[in-house]
Amino acid sequence: MAELMLGNVEESVTDEEIGEFLTRYGFPPFSSIQRIPGAGSRPAALVVFDDVTADGLRTLQPRVHNLFWKGRTITALLLPERDES
Repeated sequence: MAELMLGNVEESVTDEEIGEFLTRYGFPPFSSIQRIPGAGSRPAALVVFDDVTADGLRTLQPRVHNLFWKGRTITALLLPERDES
């Protein structure tokens, strides 16, 4: 499992739009998305990929980091793997 934090995503953008955006840049389908409200103007989306390793996402992350999308510059950060125990 790997997690990608997309920052500065407009709250009105749907999960489907996020999936289409990521797929356009070569990402596999995501497993789930958790919305994280911003303290002001920078809400985020935590995108979880159950069938992808962190190394796999690490090669894709630069494709969308600092990309201008839907009127905002998106940040994409790969989160460290968490111990699921």
